[in-house]
Amino acid sequence: MAQDSSVEPFAISRIAERYLLFDVDVVTYVRREHNICGVLIGTIPHLSQQNIFLGIPLELMPEEARLLVEGGHAYIVEDVSAHKKGFLEMDRKDRLAFMQLMDQRGMELSLNAKRKAEDRSEKALQQRGLAQGKKENIVPKAPADEEVLKGKNDSPGFEDTSLFSLESSPAPQPPVSQQMPPHFVTPTTSHPPLTSFVPHTSSLPTVPRTYPLFKYLHSKRYFSTPGLRFGCHYTVYPGDPLRFHSHFLATGLDWDEEFDLLDIVGGGRLGTGVKKAYLVGGQNVRERTGEVRAFSIEWAGL
Repeated sequence: MAQDSSVEPFAISRIAERYLLFDVDVVTYVRREHNICGVLIGTIPHLSQQNIFLGIPLELMPEEARLLVEGGHAYIVEDVSAHKKGFLEMDRKDRLAFMQLMDQRGMELSLNAKRKAEDRSEKALQQRGLAQGKKENIVPKAPADEEVLKGKNDSPGFEDTSLFSLESSPAPQPPVSQQMPPHFVTPTTSHPPLTSFVPHTSSLPTVPRTYPLFKYLHSKRYFSTPGLRFGCHYTVYPGDPLRFHSHFLATGLDWDEEFDLLDIVGGGRLGTGVKKAYLVGGQNVRERTGEVRAFSIEWAGL
């Protein structure tokens, strides 16, 4: 699939030192084109305690955000200050246009919800054999009322001006859009109304010392996700995690950092136990090339 350059550069919102993506198109784009997975942290509406199937926003690791910024694919936006400035500087015409757009979307949701409710009611009536009576709108009359109406109609010079006359025309009904309130829509993006974001990043995201290893693995087209549950820095996949099983449990180290041999043994045994290889790596700071070297350890029975 050809890369859609019109998406770039896209904004990464920085909120309380966390890097978030709110646009679902950008979320799918960075996963498809840049091997960036992130972690979905949004809860499902009406199921706020659901913690398995989460939605947008997508939280990026600082390493992922910095990699995108360094590559010129994205820029960092200080979300709070940008929104305060943008909304305060918005003129009245743009504000009203945006509110009308939200009302229109809310009314569409209301009408759609009403239509679905009517369909469910119609289906239930059909199952009970009452749908035909509803369609014909049959209203039975009491026998006493029929005799009174018949006697009045037979009298000479009678003109039926009753408010309850069956022949009288019904009162005009207001449009459906005026009978129901619109749903309240909470937009997930700020475009519109805000279109004043400038593709500029004043400072790069602060990253941990494991960033060289992350960048090295990414350059090899690997996907990386947080590896906290396996006691490592990254869980490394040869392709999209939705399609592939992870191959490595990666831990980043400094070039001259000392480590305990038991950590290597434990990591190797853990990786083998979950059908992965344990990987350690770091950047060579002694040379100008900044080469990153990585070694994989796999526990084998003798």
